[in-house]
Amino acid sequence: MQASDVQWSQTEKKAAQAAFDKAYEREIKALIEEVHERAGRISELDEIWRLHDFLSARRHDIDGKYDYSYSVLIFTFARLVKEGWLHLSELDGLEADKLTKVAALTHM
Repeated sequence: MQASDVQWSQTEKKAAQAAFDKAYEREIKALIEEVHERAGRISELDEIWRLHDFLSARRHDIDGKYDYSYSVLIFTFARLVKEGWLHLSELDGLEADKLTKVAALTHM
């Protein structure tokens, strides 16, 4: 079965949305903390441009990572687990086959 052919029940959709939102909130909170820390150390113009470049790169990464399309959601969850923004246990509510796929993809 292709990832794009995976069907999501209403219960799974609710669980998936909650897990997705939790990971996003965690990553954004960490980003805000890092920006506060970096901004507090700025003393030269070049450091402002480095902060700008950092933020541009992070925006690109985050915008690309948090795709809630059901056709790629298993891959999104695997990446979030692999990067530490989400734990497999937070995907309770998903069917066993989806959890197995996410877990397997985290080891690739």
